[in-house]
Amino acid sequence: MSEIPPVTEWPDYKVDPQGGDPLTQNLNAPYDKGDLCWILVCTILCWQITPAIGYLYAGMHRRKAALTMIFQSLFCACACGIQFWIYGYSLYQSHTTNPMLGNLSLAGLHNVVASPSLANSDIPDILYACFGFTFVTATAMILAGAMLERGRLWPSMLFLLCWTTFVYYPLAYFEWNPSGWLYQLGVYDFAGSGPVHIASGFSALAWSLMLGPRIGDHTAGERAKIVHFKPHNPFLVGMGTCFIWFGWFAFNGASTANLSLRSIYVVVNTNLAACGGGIGWTLLEYMHTQKFSIIGFCSGIISGLVGITPAAGYVPVYVAALVGLLTSICCFYTNKYKYLISIDEGLDIFALHGVGGYIGDLLTGLFASRWVPALDGVSGDSYAGGWWDRHWIQLGYQFAGATTCAAWSFVVSCILLVVINHLPGCHLRVKEEDEARGLDFKYLSDAHWDSEDTAGGTMGMHMPVSEGVPFTGSGPGSESGSPEKTGTALAGAGPVKRE
Repeated sequence: MSEIPPVTEWPDYKVDPQGGDPLTQNLNAPYDKGDLCWILVCTILCWQITPAIGYLYAGMHRRKAALTMIFQSLFCACACGIQFWIYGYSLYQSHTTNPMLGNLSLAGLHNVVASPSLANSDIPDILYACFGFTFVTATAMILAGAMLERGRLWPSMLFLLCWTTFVYYPLAYFEWNPSGWLYQLGVYDFAGSGPVHIASGFSALAWSLMLGPRIGDHTAGERAKIVHFKPHNPFLVGMGTCFIWFGWFAFNGASTANLSLRSIYVVVNTNLAACGGGIGWTLLEYMHTQKFSIIGFCSGIISGLVGITPAAGYVPVYVAALVGLLTSICCFYTNKYKYLISIDEGLDIFALHGVGGYIGDLLTGLFASRWVPALDGVSGDSYAGGWWDRHWIQLGYQFAGATTCAAWSFVVSCILLVVINHLPGCHLRVKEEDEARGLDFKYLSDAHWDSEDTAGGTMGMHMPVSEGVPFTGSGPGSESGSPEKTGTALAGAGPVKRE
């Protein structure tokens, strides 16, 4: 067999979007094998973030709704992945010139093969598409927790697919496509604070407001009361957090789209921010309650990871822990005083991801340094830095980008939720009797098997499934600082119509 000649020059994209003919040309030749290996391995590691979030949320729920979160994580991994293949990637990475949204030229990953990606000419389009798939599934799963023990499964899954179409992909185009208007404006968002964290956090706020508060075990029908329950399995919360932390090294590290000194720098920044966030939240929790908690520690770690997401590839390593610490402080007090807006958002998606992502964007504008991006060997002097380099206007750009993502995601989510809730058979909230019994028992056959197993074979008697109880603390789902100690809070928005 004769040797296939390598590609020496990529053809014009309009002439041959695939990058050449693999039958007559070696399309691998221009790419560095180290870059390909790094991004591909990171893609595999990033994938497990989606089920890890499912485990985290399962531990945060009461037992009777925990399995539903595992189910949702698998749904996001599968259904959002199919959606990404059909049209999602094309909506934010097509080679278009308009500032708002891509077209369907890459639908079905058509023509997504060997041409250099828009993210970095060092990796092919097909590899960047593979990496991007893990982002949308994880983002959808972050949002999925907002259905917290009272959302119907089918309408929730419909909403997640509509949400990725009308919220995630437009915002991803705004910030990541070279033609996107926030990209052109000069917003720094290294690994997705806007489309991932701010979008999911503010959309979770909208979803929680639309659903209304959960009912208590002994207050059936008293929907105005916000009842807080202790997470049923802190072990799952800790395990999920560890896998998220592990996956976030790849999530941020591969966002350089090559293997370089910047990639290593990003991994170091990611770790330090998680450390700063975890310690910061834990110290604040002890200051307020004189106790520690696994839930609080995990919340701090996640808030640190969220805060460093937009900044990891821009800020010097000696401020990374500070970024995590400052983000953690803001998230902690958002959680502590969330009762002021009267929402039952027990997983604190809004506090950790919405507020954390927003603060992370602003801190990026403060601490970004022009020499850090140059470590990738490609960017050179194309970045002006932030306040760190006296580029004062960058903070304004960051504020504009964060506010755009927050407003877009909240408003569009409200519209989608109202429309879906009025579709026949798509009411967002379950019946009160189903909520009291648990989503697992309404939707999953596994829950009945689990209940029988819990009975321990005691003469066929079915023991009740263990549930959480009201508690005090400072992690997601806590009531620390809330009026639960002295009374109840009115819901910020009336509950939606149920079945």
